[in-house]
Amino acid sequence: MRPFAYEAPTDAQAAVRLASVPATAHVTSPVQYKGGGTTLIDLMKLDVMQPTTLVDITRLNDERLRRIESLPNELRIGSLVTMARLHEDPAIVRNYPILTESLWQGASQQLRNMAFLGGNVLQRTRCSYFRDPSFAQCNKRNPGSGCSALDGANRGHAVLGTSEHCIALYAGDWAPALVALDARVEVLGRSGVRSVAFADLHRLPGSTPHIETNLMPGDLITAFVIPGGPRRRSLYRKIRDRESYQFANASAAVALEMDGDVVRDARIGLGGVATIPWRARTAERMLRGRRLTEASANAAAAAEFEAAKTRAHNVYKVALGRATMVRSLLEAQALEIA
Repeated sequence: MRPFAYEAPTDAQAAVRLASVPATAHVTSPVQYKGGGTTLIDLMKLDVMQPTTLVDITRLNDERLRRIESLPNELRIGSLVTMARLHEDPAIVRNYPILTESLWQGASQQLRNMAFLGGNVLQRTRCSYFRDPSFAQCNKRNPGSGCSALDGANRGHAVLGTSEHCIALYAGDWAPALVALDARVEVLGRSGVRSVAFADLHRLPGSTPHIETNLMPGDLITAFVIPGGPRRRSLYRKIRDRESYQFANASAAVALEMDGDVVRDARIGLGGVATIPWRARTAERMLRGRRLTEASANAAAAAEFEAAKTRAHNVYKVALGRATMVRSLLEAQALEIA
């Protein structure tokens, strides 16, 4: 690991000032925020990220950063709430199973105890070509160099949202649940606080895969806001190579509102198959106002994956992603809601 300076402000505005330095995007900045550090420190050890300064935000004195607030028309979750704390909150377990199930399946207990939710949504890809600097061709790590994964070992890479410049997978579990619920992100920057739709936080790779989000250097996520009331008819299903602590080959976060067996509203986020947390809007449109059956679920899933682009080793993700969505929809429909 390379030498770096360390700052530990107690004021959020001071943290933003320290981190607001010239850079093309927050991931390219020489100044990085450190929360739990469960991804950042790994990447520093691998020499993939080389920040010159870490700004430790764990001592910030704003208590709202650590608060879970169930308000009449929204749920507000501070960015310094840990994965474990939200997962174990009885009210969230009862009212938002889509959130707690995605957190429970997202990491080991040790990591959930350490990791903050603000950092969780900004975790970087587990693409082995990105995480190994001995591979020179990685547009995400070394812009303009090429993408080794295109014709390499790409079993774990994305089939949705890809480009000719990058097929790296977004590996997180909680983010698909957030995108499905139309969450918003509160961001503190140099010009003050702004609200960003979670669906607009992450960027498709396009020709600039090294620019992963729409955050600028110094932008600090302070909270997640989920509109509406409880989402009890919701769940998260994850398919992986092994049950314990493994990233998804395919996953689905589903929340339904039903009139009998007719879908009044469907919200679907996909993980394990895309370059960003993926909102399955095509499938949602096909399901609204229709009876939810295995046939209608299969038709919606097939339509969502029509745009999939596969490589040599990840063809299986199309069939697996479709089956995971269908299973999740039917299991959500079958939930008994008190």
